[in-house]
Amino acid sequence: MTTGNLRQNLDGKRFDVVIIGGGINGAAIARECVRAHKSVLLVEQNDFGSGTTSRSTRIIHGGLRYLEYGELGLVRESLHERERLLGENGNLVRPLNFLLALPEESQRSALTVRFGLWLYRRIAPRKTVLNHHEDRRRLETLLDRGQRWSVFAYEDAQCEYPERLIIEWLLEAATLGAILRNYTEALAVERSDGVVTGVRLRDRVSGEESSVACDWVINASGPWADAVCHRSNLRIDEPLVGGVRGSHILLPTMARAPKAAVYTEGIDGRPMFVIPWAGQLMVGTTEVRDTGDPGQAAPSNDEITYLTTSFQRLFPGANYKSADIRAAFAGIRPLPHVTERTPNSVTRRHFLIEHSDEGARRMISIIGGKLTTAASLARECVRAMGVKVAEPKGYAVIAGDVVDRAMDHELMEYAHLSPDSIRAIASLFGKAAPQVFSTIEADETFRQPICPHTDHLVGEAVYAARNEYAITLADILLRRVPAALGPCWSGECTQIAAERIGGALRWSPDMFVKHVEDFEREYGRFLRTVGGFE
Repeated sequence: MTTGNLRQNLDGKRFDVVIIGGGINGAAIARECVRAHKSVLLVEQNDFGSGTTSRSTRIIHGGLRYLEYGELGLVRESLHERERLLGENGNLVRPLNFLLALPEESQRSALTVRFGLWLYRRIAPRKTVLNHHEDRRRLETLLDRGQRWSVFAYEDAQCEYPERLIIEWLLEAATLGAILRNYTEALAVERSDGVVTGVRLRDRVSGEESSVACDWVINASGPWADAVCHRSNLRIDEPLVGGVRGSHILLPTMARAPKAAVYTEGIDGRPMFVIPWAGQLMVGTTEVRDTGDPGQAAPSNDEITYLTTSFQRLFPGANYKSADIRAAFAGIRPLPHVTERTPNSVTRRHFLIEHSDEGARRMISIIGGKLTTAASLARECVRAMGVKVAEPKGYAVIAGDVVDRAMDHELMEYAHLSPDSIRAIASLFGKAAPQVFSTIEADETFRQPICPHTDHLVGEAVYAARNEYAITLADILLRRVPAALGPCWSGECTQIAAERIGGALRWSPDMFVKHVEDFEREYGRFLRTVGGFE
């Protein structure tokens, strides 16, 4: 399958389901709908996975903190879905040890924490024996020695690049017949006599407008859910989404830092994480009410100060300064709108809002949700459409190492690929890795590294443009082959990558300039430099 010819005019076409939003929830729903033999169109106003999903903490977890609020059902659901993701998407979702470090003045007693961890392990379908001793020893040497700490170990998982998980699910849906369109805006949901009849669209690449007919509309646009409703003139008394901004900072790794993630408390007692990610440390997150444009979400000075102060309290010997912050980013969690609760106590459960009372029967808005439970949300959504979907009883185990020794040897000897590149490509592309290697073998220039600091190759970018709906340089470098998220990325890397990728894709000089300018603009909006906060 190639994506170059997949932007055909949609005007007048009919679908069983139109899904608005190409984040993790939209991708999961599209996949589940086509599995149920529904004809599906999914539209995303920007690129797939470029919104809330790309600005998350990128962990796949059962929600240990949800036990504090008595949400046992959500914890059980999350733990089961965590195991399914580890089994079926093992190239992208990997087990990760966590160390829970609590200061002596914590409001959470050691006895309560021990009981919570015991319950957490009891609920989990997979029982594990952690090998955490080295990580624990490293952490204890780094903690503030001026106070006593209680350190506990448990296991969850990480998806370093959930943008890739979205693409895997969308490509599976496309293989089964779904039509996928990024850079396509839903202008309005059309109705007749209180029932959904279709959606009016604008292709942001060509500028063309079109209308498609459908039986169902699923509003999976996350923090943009209210905007979709308002553009469609739905009579909604109060907002569906109570946007909560979560900010993170990226720091260089510390010498002898543990490989485990650290779950601790910020200076105000709120939970926070310090997580190894993409060759650096991700510190987050905050929880601040934000009702502004989700596309303009940015960390505030106060949030940066909060995160850096909390980090220094945990690791005073690290001696990080503001200038050491590589970047900061923020996203809006599409939590349910409530007025009487603090942001950290608002439920992380998802809700399906059917809009019959607002004059739009057969339109469902998805509120809430998270990376871990996207697949179970999708099954619930399809059931709400009247389709019987059983809970899966098992799952196909896909090993994280998808390249066997014979292929590994052949790629090194005959394709002249390094072991590091082979592993990097296999991890990122999973079951599609053999097709990526075939693309790379087709041209000597495709074997060049994207930039001098990465093991990823130009041929991966070519494959993404041909087969994975990548249109812009940012689509490639931030979401399909996310080399630009690494700690060494610079303006020089952007120029080198653009020259090599543009040469492989035969960009004209004007196209080259536009791709670089658009990339730098989007990169700067996403990963904000500390200079913007001082």
